[in-house]
Amino acid sequence: MKKILLIGLLGIALFSYLDKNVQTTQIVQNVYAGYTVDSESNSALQNAIDNRQSNVQVAGTGEVTKMLSDDLKGSRHQRFILKIASGTTLLVAHNIDLASRIDGLNVGDTVEFYGVYEFNNKGGVIHWTHHDPRGKHQGGWLKHNGSVYQ
Repeated sequence: MKKILLIGLLGIALFSYLDKNVQTTQIVQNVYAGYTVDSESNSALQNAIDNRQSNVQVAGTGEVTKMLSDDLKGSRHQRFILKIASGTTLLVAHNIDLASRIDGLNVGDTVEFYGVYEFNNKGGVIHWTHHDPRGKHQGGWLKHNGSVYQ
């Protein structure tokens, strides 16, 4: 299962890197600029979930429901599960080779995010929660206890 997830994440990352035309709405651009999430950006995320879309730049807020071990194969990722207001759970795969790890993250904590959503039958995955050192992909971020990780 871990191998399949890793291969999927690597494929998604490669696809996202090659896709130079990621479209974002003005609200999402404003979210990124101010590192905040509002109800409209949460609606865009829910729309992507409801329509089973992938490769969608989204923002949202969720509560950590489970801490997972780091994925240490290939690019290292801090992983945890967030539950958003609709009850949907999302796997967050935060690249800790490109961005700082969220130290002190615990179940029950609130995390805001801006990244790429990929649909799966368990709710979905949020990745690209970091800057792109090559400058080809719009950077993402995570916000926890007032600190931004990008």
